[in-house]
Amino acid sequence: MPITPRQPPPASPEVIEATAAVAARLQKRLDELTDGLSAVMAREIEGLDEDPVLIDLLWNSVESNVSTILYGLANNVPTSHLQPPSAAVEYARRLAQRGVPSNSLVRAYHMGQHDLLNEFYPILDDMGQSRDLTVDVLRHATEVVFAYIDWISIYVFDVYEQERKLWLGAAGNIRSALIHGLLRDPAADTAAFEAQTGYRLDQFHLGAVVWSDAEQPLTPASMDTAATSLARALGSARETISTAVDQETLWVWVPLGATPPRVDTESLRTSLRLPPSMRIALGLPASGGHGFRRTHEQAIAAYEVVTVQHTPRSAVVGFGDRGIALTSLLAANLDSTRAWVGEVLGSLADDTDNAAVLRQTLSTFFATGESHLHTANKLNLHRNTVKYRVDKALSGPRIHDRLDIALALQVCEFLGPTVLRR
Repeated sequence: MPITPRQPPPASPEVIEATAAVAARLQKRLDELTDGLSAVMAREIEGLDEDPVLIDLLWNSVESNVSTILYGLANNVPTSHLQPPSAAVEYARRLAQRGVPSNSLVRAYHMGQHDLLNEFYPILDDMGQSRDLTVDVLRHATEVVFAYIDWISIYVFDVYEQERKLWLGAAGNIRSALIHGLLRDPAADTAAFEAQTGYRLDQFHLGAVVWSDAEQPLTPASMDTAATSLARALGSARETISTAVDQETLWVWVPLGATPPRVDTESLRTSLRLPPSMRIALGLPASGGHGFRRTHEQAIAAYEVVTVQHTPRSAVVGFGDRGIALTSLLAANLDSTRAWVGEVLGSLADDTDNAAVLRQTLSTFFATGESHLHTANKLNLHRNTVKYRVDKALSGPRIHDRLDIALALQVCEFLGPTVLRR
């Protein structure tokens, strides 16, 4: 049933013009506003910062809503003439699929309404309007923004509820509930889990996350096929166990028996034939009920590292790969990590092409045992060029040792602009 937006009281042409002027100034700061609003929501509302993909979707939802509101105010477009932003609708669907409480979604809209209106005050002060006009503009903007938030929050809540029912019907089976129960509760009944799922816990397991980074998600069948291919590549003859967490993400466990094989992610990248947009993150083999949870935690950590930049460098990444485990720990607190990287690297932490070249050269230099010749061979450079770049990168006062510098360089490699200085 269509939802009719509330109609704000009429405003004078002078008020409409002044409101449009404020909105136009805010439109020029759209990215800045979106960064601030989404960061506060992710930090203060439970469930909105669970992984980089959700954070990215939150940013897109906030950006589309703020853009729509400012467009309406700047052009005096009635709320009834606006369309629900597709990014906001998709975000509501994804939260429903992930089981994030609906009150988190509603609270995000109320928080966004409050913080966006607060941006009007300094601009109106700067414009130097009369007190009466300022009050009228604030009253009009509040009415319009409230009407929009009231309308869109009802709309996306309805989308959320419909998607939640569909998703529970598709994925809320006994197996999925048992898997989530075992992950949440170390004291869960393992005998009941084994009896009802047919999956044995008294063996080694390899946790994996299978996901798609394409705009058009892959089918559940294709992700199941990838999980089966992974098991075969690892020499497992037993059936995997898995649960979908949303339309683009599958959690998988590969049973490895009493003696696990060596997991070589480089070999898997070569042997697995995956669709171009499909990615797999792996934990390390671990045994028993505790191992079932631990290898999954590691796979999630590897997944979060490579999805921070949204540009995974390869189709398969493992928690045991160089730098992944340490980077996953540092990625848990990006604000602190960003500050630390800047302190350790100085100007090398700048988000510039020149700093990127120096970081790559110095990182390779450390990885080759500080050999100018081996670094030159790896980067296809002249040895003198490598020496010049290394000397330049290490010039100036340094209060941190080379181990700190090498780790900070790895963090920059994996987390990219999220830890660099703009």
